[in-house]
Amino acid sequence: MATQKIKVGDEVIALAGKDKGRTGNVKKLIKDKNRKVIKVLVEGINMMKKHVRPNPELGEKGGVVSMEAALDVSNVAVYNPVAKKGDRIGIKTLEDGKKVRYFKSNGEIVDI
Repeated sequence: MATQKIKVGDEVIALAGKDKGRTGNVKKLIKDKNRKVIKVLVEGINMMKKHVRPNPELGEKGGVVSMEAALDVSNVAVYNPVAKKGDRIGIKTLEDGKKVRYFKSNGEIVDI
């Protein structure tokens, strides 16, 4: 299987939208039928309100719930703590044959 450029748990920065410039961790990847990542759910970014109806059988209360909405993968970039900005990701193979992700600006390896 091919190595993905964005993974669950990565710290990303929003490049567009109402939360541009904010950072958060990836909670979930949403893929299309060809297993290509098209959207991401990021913790604390692109928050929306949803009105929820109460369900007494399950003991759920009704009201307004805040939750994250999905962002397009093109609107986020992996956060580089050294450069303190979003950075592009490349994939290279090490001498032992292992594939790793690295930041294109400074060549540092993302996966440790």
